[in-house]
Amino acid sequence: MNTAQNSSSFSCEISILQAINLEFKSPKNLFVRYYLSAGNNERIRLNTQQISSKFDFIWNQSLSLECLGTHDSIHALKQSTVVFELRQAKALPPLLGRILGSRLLGRGEIPWEEVFGSPNLEIAKWVCLVREGLGLKQPKLKVGMRVRVNKMETEMKRKRCGIWKDECGCNCKMDYCADHDVFAIAAAMEFS
Repeated sequence: MNTAQNSSSFSCEISILQAINLEFKSPKNLFVRYYLSAGNNERIRLNTQQISSKFDFIWNQSLSLECLGTHDSIHALKQSTVVFELRQAKALPPLLGRILGSRLLGRGEIPWEEVFGSPNLEIAKWVCLVREGLGLKQPKLKVGMRVRVNKMETEMKRKRCGIWKDECGCNCKMDYCADHDVFAIAAAMEFS
């Protein structure tokens, strides 16, 4: 089989929006570290910018990754999770800060399966962060995640499969057909 026919182009977007219920003595130099699966038991580590505040912990930062994967790699992504850590950088010069690291304040995760299972392949939710020590409130992190199929890939599937009658006279067997991307990613994940 042709590898080009077995691969799909899609993008994954993760947005770190804000944190609430933070009860720390010194809410300075806070950032979110998150880990993405890269296959073969490898993972990518990414950090948001640091913020300092007494009341509002708002990042509103997004990352979008363009991916080209096989049916197997898309299936593997669906089975993986994104791990989120709220961390506090140590107040040290940059070089020493990298060597001595940061302090973990809480950890949570979201399975990609939740995103793939949602109607529009996107979710926005509060993630409860597990942390050591006793506190009155559990810290939470608001995160957005979504998957989008490349428009060209969607058009290629439409022409190749001939599954749609016209722009929205959909002939597919789904409860909703407002977003052709939903069907295209589902078709890309089917195994032949």
